[in-house]
Amino acid sequence: MNFVCSFVPYGEVLSPEKDTISLDVGMKTVPGVIDHHHPEAEPECTASLLVKHPELIFDHLDPAEWAKRHGPEKKLRFITHRLPDFDAIASIFISLRLLETGQVDAPLTELANYTKLVDSASLPKSIDLTATPYSILRALFAGMKKEGDEGNLERVVEGLRLMRFLYSKREEGYEFFENRPLFAAVDRYEKAMRRVEEDYFQYLVEVERFTKMTVYLPSVDGKSKIPVDALLCRNPKSFLLREWAKRDLGHSLRGEGFGFILTAFGSHRFILGVDPERGVNLKGLGDLLNEKEAEKRKSNQRPFLFRWYDGNCPFFNFRIIDSPQDGPSLTFQEIVELLLQFGANP
Repeated sequence: MNFVCSFVPYGEVLSPEKDTISLDVGMKTVPGVIDHHHPEAEPECTASLLVKHPELIFDHLDPAEWAKRHGPEKKLRFITHRLPDFDAIASIFISLRLLETGQVDAPLTELANYTKLVDSASLPKSIDLTATPYSILRALFAGMKKEGDEGNLERVVEGLRLMRFLYSKREEGYEFFENRPLFAAVDRYEKAMRRVEEDYFQYLVEVERFTKMTVYLPSVDGKSKIPVDALLCRNPKSFLLREWAKRDLGHSLRGEGFGFILTAFGSHRFILGVDPERGVNLKGLGDLLNEKEAEKRKSNQRPFLFRWYDGNCPFFNFRIIDSPQDGPSLTFQEIVELLLQFGANP
């Protein structure tokens, strides 16, 4: 099936459009716009929403009618967010399969379930990171040089190639959750696995210079605060830093792995997140950041058009915070000070 892709900022509000499917962006879950980043969404990623509710596709684009009305020359349009990730790309693949076959089959369901683990940062810590699809795709992304929409499209093309591989191999009876021999049989994926191994040593070099501390974060039920090892990272080069850090018993102060990570990409983007296994979240920290952001923008006479995203949806449950789309006014040090205020020993 022919299709084109458009890319919009995170958090963009979209409405259904003819011959268009919006995925992992749009801030609503309706036929034609399937997103999970809003408070009314189910606790699913976009890929798992599609297999759970294929009517979100079929009520917008009936497969038989689509083929009858348009023929092979008509191009379907997908809209997703910039820097499309595993969930966005898996969702495009699942949507295409649903339109081609008209049904949810077992390999699609398994791909969606795996994507849900990836998108929620819940891959088991026991898994071999070098031989799992998520790490392989991240390694492939790390080798890309194109930027802007050209780079976004390159990610989609490479990602769909991997999704087709995973789907076809599962149809043949192979497991893909963790399967080194399966991926080693393909040159591009074998090279990607080697890049993941190299990334681990990159992490070991970088973690020595990153700031480490203990913070006390609210439990998911809101009844207590739990001590968690925190890692504050400035401009990391390791593309799997979050995964390595969660598993790092040697460098974490309490020997439990880092349950909180603050990552700074220059001064233009900051991401804060917690390990779902720790039973904590960041509820309330996003409000503090937005309050201080508003104050600073007012003093600098800078419009406050975009807020810090605080993970306010059932799927994330306040476990992730991302800086405003137009770049934050707050500095790294100001963010750390708010974190220390929020995570002080009770």
